[in-house]
Amino acid sequence: MEISSKENTRFFSNNTILPVDRSSFKSESSASKEKQSCCGGLKIFLGALSFVYFAKALSGSYLKSTITQIERRFDIPSSLVGIIDGSFEIGNLLIIILVSYFGAKLHRPRIIGAGCLIMSAGTFLIAMPQFFMGRYRYERFPSTVNSTVNISPCLQDKSQTPLLALEKSQTKINAGCEKEAGSSMWIYVLLGNLLRGIGETPIQPLGITYIDDYAIEENAALYIGCVQTVAIIGPIFGFLLGSLCAKLYVDIGFVDMDSVMITQKDVQWVGAWWLGYLIAGVISVLAGIPFWFLPKHLPKPESRKDSSTSSEHSKFITEDNKDQHKSYQQQGKIAEMAKGKSLEFLSWLLNFFPSLKSLFGNPVYVLYLCASIIQFNSLIGMVTYKPKYIEQQYGQSSSKTNFVIGLINIPAVAFGIFSGGLVMKKFRISVLGAAKLSLGSSFFGYLLLLSLFAMGCENSEVAGVTVSYHGTKQMTDYEQALFSECNSGCSCSKHDWDPICGENGVTYISACLAGCQASNGTGKNTVFFNCSCVGTFESSQTSSAVLGPCQKGNECPKMFLYFLVISVITSYTLSVGGTPGYILLLRCIKPHLKSFALGIYTLAIRVLAGIPAPVYFGVAIDTTCLKWGSKRCGGRGACRLYDSSALRYVYLGLTLVLGTVSIFFSVAVLWVLRKKSSPPDETLSANGERGTCGTKSRKDNFVNSDCLIQSTYWPEKETRL
Repeated sequence: MEISSKENTRFFSNNTILPVDRSSFKSESSASKEKQSCCGGLKIFLGALSFVYFAKALSGSYLKSTITQIERRFDIPSSLVGIIDGSFEIGNLLIIILVSYFGAKLHRPRIIGAGCLIMSAGTFLIAMPQFFMGRYRYERFPSTVNSTVNISPCLQDKSQTPLLALEKSQTKINAGCEKEAGSSMWIYVLLGNLLRGIGETPIQPLGITYIDDYAIEENAALYIGCVQTVAIIGPIFGFLLGSLCAKLYVDIGFVDMDSVMITQKDVQWVGAWWLGYLIAGVISVLAGIPFWFLPKHLPKPESRKDSSTSSEHSKFITEDNKDQHKSYQQQGKIAEMAKGKSLEFLSWLLNFFPSLKSLFGNPVYVLYLCASIIQFNSLIGMVTYKPKYIEQQYGQSSSKTNFVIGLINIPAVAFGIFSGGLVMKKFRISVLGAAKLSLGSSFFGYLLLLSLFAMGCENSEVAGVTVSYHGTKQMTDYEQALFSECNSGCSCSKHDWDPICGENGVTYISACLAGCQASNGTGKNTVFFNCSCVGTFESSQTSSAVLGPCQKGNECPKMFLYFLVISVITSYTLSVGGTPGYILLLRCIKPHLKSFALGIYTLAIRVLAGIPAPVYFGVAIDTTCLKWGSKRCGGRGACRLYDSSALRYVYLGLTLVLGTVSIFFSVAVLWVLRKKSSPPDETLSANGERGTCGTKSRKDNFVNSDCLIQSTYWPEKETRL
């Protein structure tokens, strides 16, 4: 009994030493609920942001797919189309600083929602000119129109054309001139794209930093990679939508389709470019709705509550202690004076310049910014005019070009971006490793791009432009060479573009310049006979021709296939470095400057790459034009024929030169990061003594950042390097 009582006493004493703490259970329960609410809210925001990225990417890529359509519809050169494309970046420029700096202090989700509404309004505005312009008119000889009057293409005598037909034609031209002289409808496209840029501004800087603020640190790279991957799905649907709309005639629903005399492969063909903008505008409205119901703040993860920065942040943040101390003193004085919202705004404004100085005092940020600006010049110019390049170089239609880009090229980009994020997550790559991965992807991507120089097609044989009327290579001024002995008796205009294909495989700018004396059939089935210039060609057997230009050489389809394969591999390789570059950008700056740094980064890309790149790429491409179209009221219109070889060297050469320069800046970023990294024997632990990581290799130190610098926070941690 005594033994048992002693055991009972010992049992109760052992159990009463540690009393039950009910508060701990409550705290654990509240922590689990907080974690669930944090993860749930973040996932909802992640899904909503992904849909917005999809919407803005769809409308942006659809604009790229309609570049040639807009150029032909409004009869403008590529350089002017480049200005229209760059107006999107101008819209970003107008408010990017205000949104990125002050937006972080306001309700970020609702600002993104408001931006979606503005973006949709701009998209609708782009489509509006279609409903106010007249019907699209293309150049066609009267004999190809459904009519009972058969007119000879070679007008040896003006009296051959009935007076009534000439009067009606002249009346239509004069009416068109009056309408065109009163308006330049392409300005509405420019203004709509400008409005799109304003609405898109808050999505990237506020959305990405919102995720980075409330996500677990090791998951941030994967989340950003997922958002960017979903964003790439937008261009897939954008280009596929562009392919579908390019098949439809521009005035579908307004004209009889049997009366349309041109085919999709004709350089005068314009698809229903306006239809896709209406669809994209509706999607943008739907994408902005969820953000009006999301909270301003989410609970921060437990791993981020103890310190305001991570070990990755602390390794590469450089700061002048004296300037920071002065900045904090100024903030303290203003905070004492602040008694209202106006003084609080003044406090933000006075803190702007110290923040800007701190940002540009970071060499990693500055060098990476320079590398990104030059690389984006290369990529934006290449992507903007890629549909035009494929159409002109390989003789493909706009519909097929957009289909190929959307179904083959864009998925490779999406897979590359996701692969970069997955590699960062899987191998826990540090900032230095991210810089290496970004550099490697750029180097091998542009190396593959070099091989595309060998995958081009020769110029189409166009009489009087690329070859003479006797079959030899054309070397003289084409405007003078358009006329020859074979068409000297015809009253032809050098400004017309109504190509026909002779049975000798040579394209003639018009049936009149081919010297054709008769025609049979109407519309697309018109056949021309007794063409004197076709008969004088060296390899000519007959003198007939059909409506439309001749197809490119037999080797061109094979070259197009090779181009697609190398283009897909190049797109994937260049995209792998996308997510590591983002992580490098976020981890090399102070946490409270992330929104501001991303805003400045976006601003620089818009101003120095997004705006000028399409313009000077367009100007360079215009220099390769061999035959310009003419407006109905006089003046130069859109280009009808390009020099294939010159276009290839200009387009690919400009892209490659810019990419090579960006690689040198990326090497400089890597060199600075190596220099800023602490040597193993100088690594400090949290108590200020020598760390135990000194015996490890430098490679291990870069990969395992927790061994380099402990995650425990102390005041001097951010300025140690």
